Amino acid sequence: MEGTTEARVNRPTYSGRTLVITGGTGSFGSTVVRHLMTKDCKEIRVFSRDETKQDAMRHSLGADHNVRFYLGDVRNLRSVEAVMRGADMVFHAAALKQVPSCEFFPMEAIATNVEGSGNVLRSATAAGVEVVVLLSTDKAVYPINV
Repeated sequence: MEGTTEARVNRPTYSGRTLVITGGTGSFGSTVVRHLMTKDCKEIRVFSRDETKQDAMRHSLGADHNVRFYLGDVRNLRSVEAVMRGADMVFHAAALKQVPSCEFFPMEAIATNVEGSGNVLRSATAAGVEVVVLLSTDKAVYPINV
């Protein structure tokens, strides 16, 4: 079309891909898992350290799906490396996000939110993951605390 500018948005293709969602049982993670289940993904890997939430999510999703659950912690590089093998895309949503908890336990916040994010990036790079999406929260807008 001459004389017009058409905005092009590159939208990711999920079809046939293996996706990892760190913090997959959390508020964002569980929502994105349900959304991705409507796409033609090869496999959706839910990675979290809360076995109770994983069990509840497993039951709520029913039996016929391509979702796999991986118990682990982003603070443990080996568990992150294991979930990354063969993955094409990662949504990194694992975090400590409650400001009071992070203020009372700053080293735990740093271990999860900083070092854990580093583990995700290092292992995704080593595994040849094509796309990594890192999430943040409104807490990062005015970072005057841990």
